[in-house]
Amino acid sequence: MSLTPQEVWTRLLERVRHDLPAEAYESWLAPAAPVSYSGETLSVSVPDQFAAEWNERNYTDLLQGYGPVALGNAVRVVFQADPERAGRPQMDFFSPTAPAGSTAALPQRTSFVARREGGEATFQPLSPRYTFGEFVVGQSNELAAAAALAVSQQPGHAYNPLFIYGGTGLGKTHLMQAIGHTVLERLPEARVVYVGIEQFTNEFIQAVQNKGMTAFKRRYRELDVLLVDDVQFLKGKESTQEEFFHTFNTLYEAGRQIVLTSDRPPSEIPRLEARLVSRFQSGMVADVGQPDYEHRLAILHQKARRDHLEQTFPDDVLQLIAERVVSNVRELEGCIIKLLAYASLKHRDITVAVALEGLRDRLTGDSAAGGGAGTLSIPAVQRLVASEWQVTPEALMSKSRLKAYTVPRQVAMYLVRSLMGTPLMQIGEAFGGRDHSTVIHSLERVEAQVRLDSDFAARVQRVENRLLQQ
Repeated sequence: MSLTPQEVWTRLLERVRHDLPAEAYESWLAPAAPVSYSGETLSVSVPDQFAAEWNERNYTDLLQGYGPVALGNAVRVVFQADPERAGRPQMDFFSPTAPAGSTAALPQRTSFVARREGGEATFQPLSPRYTFGEFVVGQSNELAAAAALAVSQQPGHAYNPLFIYGGTGLGKTHLMQAIGHTVLERLPEARVVYVGIEQFTNEFIQAVQNKGMTAFKRRYRELDVLLVDDVQFLKGKESTQEEFFHTFNTLYEAGRQIVLTSDRPPSEIPRLEARLVSRFQSGMVADVGQPDYEHRLAILHQKARRDHLEQTFPDDVLQLIAERVVSNVRELEGCIIKLLAYASLKHRDITVAVALEGLRDRLTGDSAAGGGAGTLSIPAVQRLVASEWQVTPEALMSKSRLKAYTVPRQVAMYLVRSLMGTPLMQIGEAFGGRDHSTVIHSLERVEAQVRLDSDFAARVQRVENRLLQQ
């Protein structure tokens, strides 16, 4: 049975949407419309030539890579500008297609396998964007970047294990994958694997169920470099911790490199066995923090150069974003994507005025000259959360365990952590002198409730939006 263009496009989108940030997916692929399908080539219409070139450069390889899985056969995806809008004048300020050989022209996903006896085992791919050349070093990540570079030059000898921790979107995964790229460039035959702890856990469970533990152990214990993301998710998984402990020991004793990332230091991961905490701390533990104003501006300038957007984004617009988007690097990149889409839809050049309109839900209040976080502070979070839950700010710092106080207190801690990246101990001190384990418990409770209760999630989001608009 032949598929319609819409059916083909829908099947591909169902696969790729899980690999992309929501902002990128909604801005660039969701608005596209399939036009025709010949059985080999799918033509997709987008609003203008810039969108066609952007999608071709960034998403074509990803979409085509899912053809055999989603359709049962290979497919060529071609983006074309809507002919009624292709000639509109404001396209003059958009960037040309990236030249061959540039980073932007590389496929978004690469084949990444670990060689072993009996064939090849496919693991998560390395992103071609996550290299040391694309990483911007600043005061907040200088130690972690230096340690990662040293490890890539001498795997197994410099800082083993290397444990990198920090908040979401600050560059932990970037540094980890940069190590993998550099090792493979220097030692093409090296057995390097990048894996998330959830994938490790799932494979372990399947190996137990299918009596495949011998192959599983060989798969992970014969590596030269093991890169493991999000080890905080080991918490409470006793059997997985046991297996990971033995895998860690085998690699470490053989002089093989281990690199780990987490959203918190080893000692603050709840329900993690003491012997794993000890081993994680035995090498180099380095944190990545929130970038300051100068660092954020450097990141934005590099992204503009990488994607050939220097003429599209004036310096004053980049300065505005750097001053008033203070959460993390991922948020900075999301602002670039959203502002491009907003200006394109409005048929307007990107200016400070357009940025203020298009990013009004992302920008914090006016910053000081140094580019600080403006009105975003712990007391400001406490005041707004207290107002939303109709309690006093003092109640959030009290010792009371009444539900009327504990829920907003936990929400306030969650927002302080997610929006400001404040250390756990500092959060505890600001909320009545609570210890870090209490803070961790509060963050986990809110995260779980946000996933399960849409009304609660909307309430938290409402407070977050108000904070960001101050």
